[in-house]
Amino acid sequence: MSQLNGAYYGPAIPAQKSYNRPGRGGVCGCCCGCLFSLIFKLILTVIIIVGIAAFLFWLIVRPNVVKVHVTDATLTQFSYSNNTLRYDLALNITVRNPNKRLGIYYDNIEARALFHDARFDSQYPDPFYQGHKTTNVLNPVFKGTHVLALDADQSAEWNKENATGLYQIDVKMYLRVRFKLGVFKTKTVKPKVSCDLLVPLKGSATVFETTKCDWSR
Repeated sequence: MSQLNGAYYGPAIPAQKSYNRPGRGGVCGCCCGCLFSLIFKLILTVIIIVGIAAFLFWLIVRPNVVKVHVTDATLTQFSYSNNTLRYDLALNITVRNPNKRLGIYYDNIEARALFHDARFDSQYPDPFYQGHKTTNVLNPVFKGTHVLALDADQSAEWNKENATGLYQIDVKMYLRVRFKLGVFKTKTVKPKVSCDLLVPLKGSATVFETTKCDWSR
């Protein structure tokens, strides 16, 4: 028999097909990517809707800042000795709601009286509701004695102002309010009102001047 040198001359052997099973990682990654994309689109849609609603609310309502003035201040006593302050201060404060469509619920009011950042008394006027374009008057009275340790700078200011009979007294009001538009009410917000006053002692030649207060959120 002749040698064939290892060569095969029979019928051709068909090539075997290879099958690749799709990995689970690709499907999972695709699903996660689609989910994150959907969540992002939902959040973006909500932000856009809220922004449009807020803009339309502002466009319709055109809210204006509440106007607060101290129109009168009567200081009948303001003496300091032995780290004790004796005081009697009566204020007339007007609160004006300039809005045509917004009512305001003043749920809580705290009025603080300070001498150069040293608080010596707090008062709590009664809560009230304020209608459209109306003015309400608050009449807090700060009266009593308070142990007050003034530092060197505050003592220097006291001596200077006591000589002139004109005192720098700040009144700060901390509020909790809600706004009303028709039957809708907003959540509670906490604005602050700052009134920087120059108050003459009663009997002095100086007259108190109406002072505008700052409303801030």
